[in-house]
Formats: sequence, structure tokens, C-alpha cells
Amino acid sequence: MSQDSSGQVFGYPIPGETALEPPAAWARLRQECPVARVRLPSGDEATLLTRYEDVKQVLADPRFTRRLTAADAARVSEAGGVFDGDFGTAIPPGGEGHQRWRRLVGRWFTAKRMTALRPAIEEMAEGLVDDMVKRGAPADLKACLGFPLPVYVICELLGVPAADRDRFSHWSDTLLNLTRYGKAEIAAAHAEFTAYMTAHLTAKREQPGDDLLSELIAAGGEEDGGLSDAALVATGVGLLVAGHETTANMIGKMTAMLLADRTRWERLLADPSLVRTAVEEALRFDANAGFGLPRYLGEETEVGGGVLPAGTTAVCNMAAANRDDAVFDRAGEMDLGRSPNPHLTFGVGPHSCLGQALARTELQAVLTVLLRRLPTLELAVPPEELRRVEGLVVGGLRDVPVRW
Repeated sequence: MSQDSSGQVFGYPIPGETALEPPAAWARLRQECPVARVRLPSGDEATLLTRYEDVKQVLADPRFTRRLTAADAARVSEAGGVFDGDFGTAIPPGGEGHQRWRRLVGRWFTAKRMTALRPAIEEMAEGLVDDMVKRGAPADLKACLGFPLPVYVICELLGVPAADRDRFSHWSDTLLNLTRYGKAEIAAAHAEFTAYMTAHLTAKREQPGDDLLSELIAAGGEEDGGLSDAALVATGVGLLVAGHETTANMIGKMTAMLLADRTRWERLLADPSLVRTAVEEALRFDANAGFGLPRYLGEETEVGGGVLPAGTTAVCNMAAANRDDAVFDRAGEMDLGRSPNPHLTFGVGPHSCLGQALARTELQAVLTVLLRRLPTLELAVPPEELRRVEGLVVGGLRDVPVRW
């Protein structure tokens, strides 16, 4: 949890009492030990940040990146995964190279482009709700809607067949490992995913389409200001992992949060104009967001009134920071009309989430469709019986049983 007066270091992540509630330790850490020593699943020690201003400071500093490849960086997982080893190092982790990559890829993720996509996303959601209703209640909203929708969307953006979504899911889970998979499984998934994406890029070169990867190929290689073959593969893999896993989980968590207290759902039914701010509040209020973002501090840095030495691995817990009463009025309450809402869920600064406009569009589209199609929607189990996803760096619910 934190370092106490005896110097003991506690384990991280810190589980909440239930899948939707924050650990009581977060509030104590923010008040008493906002810069805390923790032991990660790998056994390595790191520094945990839980206050809003500290998390924002470290995430916003372009000197600090999530590539934990330095010899003295803490390993997140003993077996490896998305934060450890050489995964994704083909994409420059910082500096001008990273910003050039963001400019090339980010053209596909502008708010304007996502707004244009919204009618198609709502149509996909309508079809998935149709299928769920036909099968009858109770149903698992995560399996029926939360998981397939983001996969369909990201597959369309990347020009890959949605029929392969089950393979993507397995590969993504493996690369998002915290404690669930061993080294051999991770290595196999990495090799399979890389081979798949390499073959897909070869096909795109021969027969380009109207998709992000075709456009990146057309931009040329590094010598032309574009991306290397390795960076193209890493981009495709990274977007498939990030583009469906986190949003799929968030759809389930958002719906569960809104249904856990029926007055929230009723308020949205009475005033659907609150959908946009409700989505932002769900993103802020999410107590089951996963591991957080690790950052390697390559130089001595003052944080939280103290000095962190060079070589520190800081874990930025955005979910804990989003509950900071110093920044958010009534931070422990879910206010569907909260505005402004400067939550840190998507990070901040030069390494903020590239796909946040897409995630927001998907969440707003899903919520709009559910309110319209299933106004009587309710959880089929008590909120405290919802089960967490375990062993991955992303947070989520194993299933979201609903009826209507």
C-alpha cells in the first residue's frame, strides 16, 4: 500500500473492496503519503503517486516516458507485457520522433473525424442491441455489446477483418499481462500478433484501402518522413490492443456505474442531453481503471514537496488522482452534470491517449443507444457481486449481467 513509519513497502496494485468501489487506502495515501513506495507484481519497487497535481506534473513532463527499458527501471510484471521488454520500442518513446509519429497517426483520430464516424458507430450498437434482445434476458452486456463494438470500429479503421476479433482479444490480454500469463505465452502471442500484422501490411501494400494503415504506408518510409516497417507493425498492434480492450471494459463499467444507483439512469432518461458530461464523469469516477501509467524518471525531479532521484519508476494512479477532493468538489460522488471535469483518465501532455476522441465517441454512442432502446435496463445481480478482471494492467468487469 504505502511505506509506513517502519519503512515497510506494501504491494501494488491495491484492490478495492468491490469491483466498482475505490480502495479505502487511496484517500489515506493522498492525505498522508502521496509519494509512496510500493512493490510491483515483478517484485521490483516503484514510487506511487496518488494526488492530482503530482500525477498531472509527471504525466505532462515530456522527459518521462512509459518505455521501461532502462537498466534501473522497475519491471511491472515478472513475465513481461506491454510495459516491459522491447514491446513497442519501434515507436519512438519521446522527443521529436514520438511527436512525428503522433502527427502521422493522430490525423485519423481527430474529434471532427470521430464525429463523422458517430452515426456508423450508433448503427453498429443498434445491431448488437438487436441481437442481445433477440437472445433474451438476462444477458452479459460486456460480451454482447461492450466487447464487440470497439473491435468492429478499430478493425474498420485499420482495415483488418472483424472476424479475427477473438484472436485479437487473446493476443491483447496476453500483452496486457500483469500476473495472468507466463513468459512463454507472452512470447508466443507477441510473435503471432507480429506475424499477423506483418502479413496484413504486406496485403495493404499490394491492395491499399481507405484505412489508417494504408495511409501510413502511402506516406513512405522513414527516409520520406513516414514510419519504418517495424514502426508500422508496432502501430497496428498497439492500436488494436489500445483501441478495443480499454473501451470494451469502459462500456461495461460505465453502464454498471449508472445502473448501480438507479437514480443516475433515471436522470439520464429524463435528460439525455447529459450523455456527454455523464461519459466524462464515468471516466473520472472509474475506481477500477487498472494499473495506471508507469513513468521512468531519467533525472532528479521534485514531486509532491520531495525529490525523486534519477532512475525512479513512478506509477501514476490516475483513478486515485481523479478522486482528489482538492481538485474535484464532492469527488466521491458521481455528478452526471459535472463541468468542467479535468479528469486525468486519458493522461495529459505529449503522451496523452491518442484515441481519446474515438473512446469518447464510442461511449457516448453506446449510452445514447442504450437509453433509447432499453430504458428499463437494470443490473441482474447486486453491484457488490460484480467481478473484477484480474491479472491484467487494464481494469474491467468479467461480465455485466443485465435484464430489461
